[in-house]
Amino acid sequence: MKAVWQFSAIVVVGVIGGRTVAMVAGNPWLTFTLGLVVALIAVLVYGWVVRLTEGHPATDVAPQSAVSGIGWGTLIGVLLFGAVIVNIALLGFYEVDGLGTVTGAVGLFGFMAAAAVTEEVLFRGVLFRFVEKGAGTWIAVAVSSVLFGLWHLPNPNASLLGIVIITVGAGGMLAAAYVATRGLWMPIGLHFGWNFAASAIFSTEVSGNGTPQGLLEATTSGPLLITGGDFGPEASLYSLVFLVLTTAVFLWLARRRRNLVPMRRSDRQAVATLPR
Repeated sequence: MKAVWQFSAIVVVGVIGGRTVAMVAGNPWLTFTLGLVVALIAVLVYGWVVRLTEGHPATDVAPQSAVSGIGWGTLIGVLLFGAVIVNIALLGFYEVDGLGTVTGAVGLFGFMAAAAVTEEVLFRGVLFRFVEKGAGTWIAVAVSSVLFGLWHLPNPNASLLGIVIITVGAGGMLAAAYVATRGLWMPIGLHFGWNFAASAIFSTEVSGNGTPQGLLEATTSGPLLITGGDFGPEASLYSLVFLVLTTAVFLWLARRRRNLVPMRRSDRQAVATLPR
């Protein structure tokens, strides 16, 4: 029941906030402002509902680690997507045609901030955390990653390859970052940095949602496995490679820091008694 209350509260914030930001998408500065407001409200609501339902503060959004977590996460996210684009460009499938607009990037900053925060609070703060309590880290990584991938299925131009890569690559990396840091700030930064680079810097499709106008005027065309097609470079095999490698690094850190939660003995016994 606690998970249901928390999940419902964040979904309400995400739906209302997302629609509000979408309504002002034509005004980049208003989109920027409202996007940051929605992101802040999502964190505050999460902290409030955790304290209300569980009787303790939400330590994974402790303010003292926000700047470093978001900062490093954003930097890593931008560099990861940049590495994907560089490799696609070296094959001649991504070309810069000129400069875009700064105001377009400003609006996308706010939009992607709202999306990154609400989705991370929902999938890592609520879903992952409650599954991990009952079934351990590995099951929580698998469950949260699959549901995170399916979350993108209704997107325009969604493709099976794109959903698989988001599930295995992005979902795995974001969950691993949460385990390694035991906080939401790093996953939020990673999620935001990746999406911001894709949209506001390199002007590519983001999860099938069309091509935004960012800092660059660019064209992406070529084989589906390399460019990701209409879903965007997220569905590129380059994305899968870089995301899986980053996932491995975070899981190594989590293991080194002894942050992995094993499956409970009762759960292992239940699995062992299943018919084969």
